[in-house]
Amino acid sequence: MTAGILEGRIALITGASRGIGAAVARRFAAEGAHVVLTARTRGALEEVDDEIRAAQGGRATLIELDLADFDRVDGMGPTLAERFGRLDILVANAGALGELAPVQDIDVARWTEAFDVNLHANWRLIRTLAPLLGASDSGRAIFVSAAVAQSRRPYWGAYAASKSALEAMVACWAAETRRTPIRVNIVQPGATRTRLRAQAYPGEDPATLKSPESVAGLFVELASPACQRHGETILPDP
Repeated sequence: MTAGILEGRIALITGASRGIGAAVARRFAAEGAHVVLTARTRGALEEVDDEIRAAQGGRATLIELDLADFDRVDGMGPTLAERFGRLDILVANAGALGELAPVQDIDVARWTEAFDVNLHANWRLIRTLAPLLGASDSGRAIFVSAAVAQSRRPYWGAYAASKSALEAMVACWAAETRRTPIRVNIVQPGATRTRLRAQAYPGEDPATLKSPESVAGLFVELASPACQRHGETILPDP
């Protein structure tokens, strides 16, 4: 068999139990990576693992993890260091919608959830995983955002503000790592058939949206050791 683009790479993917995270996990595994998958639901992760084993014969490493449990997020670096000694790829895919409501009416718990998952957890992942990515010969970090981060769309205050803050933080980190082998980028996948999209647009026909699998190739490109793109916010080709 021909070696894949990601042969032998260690990749951590958050929000990997469904949607874009699961599609990226399957595609990375097909390209030869060993994928470490996190999500809150063990059963859904096991389904993705079963699909990977059926298609590629390999197995994923599964970590049941709530990204709002910051102590456990902080422990990801030591956990992966003990198991693998390095991390080659981080795909920070997990996201929380919060609540679509006027800013003054957003429930405090839903506002906090959006910022905890979309921003604070990703900052903690950077803190705990940066040394491992630095130990790789070509560390790659890919964060998932949305066009609404730059918009002023009414009722999207929690999601837009948290994603805007995420993009600012990632841009700063990209500037700080410019002279290192680490490459840091943001993907805005656009309207894609995901659970979060269905929550935001409950009346939308999912058949009109592109599939998560259709954007997975871009993640492979950005995760490749050959990729030199850095500090960009990237949209998949139409």
